[in-house]
Amino acid sequence: MATTTHGPIALASQSTKQPCTPAELNPRPYTPSPWGDFFLTHQPCTPAELLSMKEKAQARKEEVRRILLDAAASSDLARKLELVDALQRLGVDYHYKKEIDELLRAVYDDKDGASDDLYVTSLRFYLLRKHGYTVCSDIFLKFRDNEGYIVSNDARCLLRLYDAAYLRVNGEEILDNIITFTKSLLQSIVEYLEPDLKEEVKFALKTPLFRRLKRVEARQYISIYEKKTTHNDVVLEFAKLDFNIILTLYCEELKDLTLWWKEFQTQANISSYARDRMVEMHFWMLGVFFEPQYSCSRKMLTQLFTMVSILDDLYDNYCTTEEGSVFLAALQRWDEEVAEQCPAYLRTLYINILTTVEAMEEELKLQKNKHAKLVKRLVIDMAKCYQAEVEWRDKKYVPATVEEHLKVSARSSGCMHLTSQGFISMGDLATTEAIEWVYTYPKIIRAVCIIARLANDIMSYKREQESKNMVSTVQACAKEYGVTIEQATEKLRELIEEAWMDITEECLRQPQPLTLLDRVVNLARTMDFLYKDVDGYTESYTIKDTLDSQYVDLIY
Repeated sequence: MATTTHGPIALASQSTKQPCTPAELNPRPYTPSPWGDFFLTHQPCTPAELLSMKEKAQARKEEVRRILLDAAASSDLARKLELVDALQRLGVDYHYKKEIDELLRAVYDDKDGASDDLYVTSLRFYLLRKHGYTVCSDIFLKFRDNEGYIVSNDARCLLRLYDAAYLRVNGEEILDNIITFTKSLLQSIVEYLEPDLKEEVKFALKTPLFRRLKRVEARQYISIYEKKTTHNDVVLEFAKLDFNIILTLYCEELKDLTLWWKEFQTQANISSYARDRMVEMHFWMLGVFFEPQYSCSRKMLTQLFTMVSILDDLYDNYCTTEEGSVFLAALQRWDEEVAEQCPAYLRTLYINILTTVEAMEEELKLQKNKHAKLVKRLVIDMAKCYQAEVEWRDKKYVPATVEEHLKVSARSSGCMHLTSQGFISMGDLATTEAIEWVYTYPKIIRAVCIIARLANDIMSYKREQESKNMVSTVQACAKEYGVTIEQATEKLRELIEEAWMDITEECLRQPQPLTLLDRVVNLARTMDFLYKDVDGYTESYTIKDTLDSQYVDLIY
């Protein structure tokens, strides 16, 4: 019952025994992905057009660098912060990591530079906390009126304050109150705002800025930024060029992955219907690693978690407890010679998982990656998580509390494993200690797993009840508190908010480099996006427009 669940897998039988679902299970067919072989032929632009874009982008990139350095040297705090914010929201800040880090360090170190302007104070607080600086929320106390409220007639100021407050940690009552008050006020005025600001406020009310998926935000904000009278033409042109160039790279990756998936399906004797979410899986991975230098990471993670999703469906909907246990034992031995111990219909799948993972290990070794041998651990540990769920399923066990449920189901969300494999794929940027730290299941990893599990369960509850899978956290919550399903859902949403606060707190406390922690936060952002209003992974047609904007449609 991991977050990748979307339906039963269809495996070709190699014996007279049909790979039947146990009588008590009732797998339901799901809508296939709309993509098929689209990316085998899709070409967003010609090679000549791409070359031209890259040449223009290189020139604009250096112009933007000069703009950033000029802003950093100025005494205008608002100018500095607004430029950094714009570059981040436009998705081009990764080009200027050193310059932005130095600028924000100077802003933080300037203890006399605090502003008496609520807008600037809010933006400063937001950017510094986002980058791991400990900034006390008491800086907002001076803006309260006699009744204890922070009031402003400026909607842009309220929006900045609202977004800043969502970088709260547990116990920050002033930020809790700011969210409650500003959210209510923004909801009451949103329909009366000018079009560009109205659009921004609606985005914020749906998803606070800190939680937004970076590539989706970049696409949205480019259109908003373009309408601003204060926009910089050079910055805007560079943002468009950079977005288009990366989009073409994603399409090349999807072409390679489509070919791989077709071959894997054939070799593993899996029908073409089996697990057709490869494009959606790539989108999941680009949410964590969107930058062009992580192309290998995206492709490897997409392959790995496509196979993991097959295991998810296998254990969730298809095999018996005994068959799952045998398959897990075979994976733990990791030897093709033990394939015969697997149920007949799973033997070629077993062999192909081993072959594919070993090919990944060899590729990592060629990259001089010293962590290559750790990849297989991920697959084995995920199978252990799924087997634990199968045992609960077959006993028809309903955990007494949400906490008891999460001890099994949070880990099976795959977020801990994805983070670990993501760190492995980053090579020397991640130490052995950092990778092993993930496997200790620290608070920030647990928080991301909780967000993924609860958000998934809330959105998939009704569909899951049509099958006989393990009960969800929604049912466990209803049982624990003796409440309705609707009330249980609201309690789970409160737990999601607490998990986000844990993430912020850990980013301020953890000794791990922000380069790594940002990947963890990106994963939480991705899960929030996929399960915001629907189960976007399962019902993939609901995010088709978003995927078009990331893979198909260039910006002009």
